Amino acid sequence: MTTVIPTDGNARMDTPGLRPDRFDSAGQNQLVDVRDLQAALPGIQQLRTWAHDALAVQPGERAVDIGSGTGSEVFVFADAVGPTGEAIGVEPDPNLLSSAERRAAQKDSTARFYSGDAYGIPFGADYFDAVLSERVFQHLTAPARAANEIARVLRPGGRTVVMDVDWETAIVHPGDRRVARQVIETLIAATTNPLSGRRLPGLLTQAGLVVDEIGSQALVQTRAAGPGSLVDRISAMAVARGSITEAERAQLLADLERGARTGDIHLSVTMFAVLAHKPA
Repeated sequence: MTTVIPTDGNARMDTPGLRPDRFDSAGQNQLVDVRDLQAALPGIQQLRTWAHDALAVQPGERAVDIGSGTGSEVFVFADAVGPTGEAIGVEPDPNLLSSAERRAAQKDSTARFYSGDAYGIPFGADYFDAVLSERVFQHLTAPARAANEIARVLRPGGRTVVMDVDWETAIVHPGDRRVARQVIETLIAATTNPLSGRRLPGLLTQAGLVVDEIGSQALVQTRAAGPGSLVDRISAMAVARGSITEAERAQLLADLERGARTGDIHLSVTMFAVLAHKPA
């Protein structure tokens, strides 16, 4: 999944970041988007590179990215499959879908984009050689359905990489540990499927796929980002739900600002990637 990053890189309480979830209408509001994670993009890119190496898409194959956003990973697929293959993006957001189509035209890419979601990939059974899905499952109320859908569209012998974070692995330092933990717990409570990362191997196994490898990458926010918009926003939610006081929130943000200045700051979450295949 890739979304558009504003040029100033900021997301505040009054921005459209707090929008209804695009992946599952029954899920909670999608509180975390790539604007919040852009300071950790080197870690995301490393895991994406791992995913593409693991999928090892070949010329003439068919590959799909579920939740393809503006299409970055589909364009990588298009280069790999060449003119005899198919590179497909499936995306439920019409604005992102239009953006991806415009980018494909500008790049003169063979990548194609379709409206759909993790519960309904608009292709027949046993169609794809490779399936990618990044940071989608955390937003799903029925992730087992999505895993079954991946298994449905994969051909026998086909492979998939599913990537997602596990928000219980989040670290917020420095600051009072109880206050930081309450902020993390607020984010966990406000996320539809917050422990998605640890559940991926089981979900894919239960869907009939065979897990081959599991990778992980800590998404570490750069020091220059300071506390970051996500901590700022979620800590305000923690105050609103009565988990911490406004004074405790102010102190936490001040501690993080001071840590950013002195180099004693660590904000991270771990993302997991699971490579699996469909038995022949």
